[in-house]
Amino acid sequence: MAYTYDDQNIFAKILRGEIPNQTVLETEHTLAFRDIYPQAPVHVLVIPKGPYVCYDHFAQAASEAEIVDFTRAIGQVCAQEGLEGPGFRLISNAGEAGVQEVPHLHVHILSGRPLGRMLQKA
Repeated sequence: MAYTYDDQNIFAKILRGEIPNQTVLETEHTLAFRDIYPQAPVHVLVIPKGPYVCYDHFAQAASEAEIVDFTRAIGQVCAQEGLEGPGFRLISNAGEAGVQEVPHLHVHILSGRPLGRMLQKA
């Protein structure tokens, strides 16, 4: 599948410094910041700096350095936030059926309270 990246999405604007954020971690290829509408006491978004629409796009097109950096950044955020003990949920939505709201790959790290089941049976 071919992906078309919209460089006017909110995360692209954050990466360009046009919109401020509460940075949690920044590396060569990754930015992690607090969600402005947190759904849990800990709610951090982790995004690659490259123009990737969703996780499968990233997995297919990103360089090895970007993939390693992004994955390790997620681990660093979890360590910094003290999430190894209590646990956390990591979510990445993709496309319309996955209810992806911003067309830039991002993962949500959520913790700080019981989060319930991820999906309910229909």
